[in-house]
Amino acid sequence: MAVPKKRTGHSAQGSRRSNWKATKPETTKCPNCGATVLTHTVCTQCGTYKGQPVKLADKAAAEVKPAKKASAKKTTKKAKVEETTAVEEVKAQEVKEEKTEE
Repeated sequence: MAVPKKRTGHSAQGSRRSNWKATKPETTKCPNCGATVLTHTVCTQCGTYKGQPVKLADKAAAEVKPAKKASAKKTTKKAKVEETTAVEEVKAQEVKEEKTEE
C-alpha cells in the first residue's frame, strides 16, 4: 500500500482544491404563476411544467390512500386523558364555589 513520504503543505493542498467551488443552481420564472423554480422541474406553487399542468404522483397517491384507523390503545389513552381533565375541571369549579361561599 502506498504511503506518502512527506506531509502535503497548505499551499499545495489549496491549489489542488482550487476547483472545489459550489455553484448556484440555475433558476427560471414559472410562466404560469411567476414563482422562481429550478430549471427542468415542475413548479411547486402551481404544479405546471412548460405552461402545462402536471399530475403529481405524490398528491395522487395521498388522495387515494385511506386514512389509517387509530389503534384501540391510543383511543383508550385519549379517553382516559379526557376523563382526567374533565375531573380536574370539576374539582377546580368546586373549589371556586367553596371560596365564593365563604
